[in-house]
Amino acid sequence: MATPVMEKSDKAPEPGFADSPYITVTFRVRRFNPEVSAEATWEDFQLEIDPKERVLDALHKIKWDLDGSLTFRRSCAHGICGSDAMRINGKNRLACKTLIKDISPEKPITVEAIKGLTVLKDLVVDMEPFFQAYRDVMPFLITKDTNEPTRERLQSAEDRERFDDTTKCILCAACTSSCPVFWNDGQYFGPAAIVNAHRFIFDSRDEAGEQRLEILNDRDGVWRCRTTFNCTDACPRGIEVTKAIAEVKRALITRRF
Repeated sequence: MATPVMEKSDKAPEPGFADSPYITVTFRVRRFNPEVSAEATWEDFQLEIDPKERVLDALHKIKWDLDGSLTFRRSCAHGICGSDAMRINGKNRLACKTLIKDISPEKPITVEAIKGLTVLKDLVVDMEPFFQAYRDVMPFLITKDTNEPTRERLQSAEDRERFDDTTKCILCAACTSSCPVFWNDGQYFGPAAIVNAHRFIFDSRDEAGEQRLEILNDRDGVWRCRTTFNCTDACPRGIEVTKAIAEVKRALITRRF
């Protein structure tokens, strides 16, 4: 029996099929290791990578294949945990949501730690001041009834919609670390803390709105905001941060919320 032979096809390959999807991209990463030097430096890494991949994928390739000492935070890799916020080409973004093709890969892509918080190593910052401001605004439901409820606390769809936008915060610190007031004075509560206060101030089931307003009426509270809209532009969840801050200011003046 004759051995079957595949006949060569004269058809030309479909456009793009024979071409490699990979491109060469330079990632310029701001490195800092306090055990080595007190100064931060820039280091370039060249990668062959699919432009449809994310910056987080590129950082993984650098760490796994080129330099295992590269340090950054990441967890879910799907834009929910907020742990991989960093400055990419000068803008605060989540590395797991930023596609390489969308950030001019023909030029070096710069990656550095977010501003306003102490850099611990490479792309990792000390988040404790950020989370302390979050804790200070009491980001939890408070009622005068201290007993365990016997039924669900019902709320109308309209009441729920009043603060729906500010429930989307994932505490990535992209908004707070994009704020020039926060850069200059780390005592400012910052946009994220105010957003999370807003979420409960305008919750019809909560009874501690006055307390939160007094906390935010402090010299480091909402009045430090200069309405530059950096926070709104930086939010990866699309929260209207500046609008929420303005609503808290209005509630402070009118005491209506």
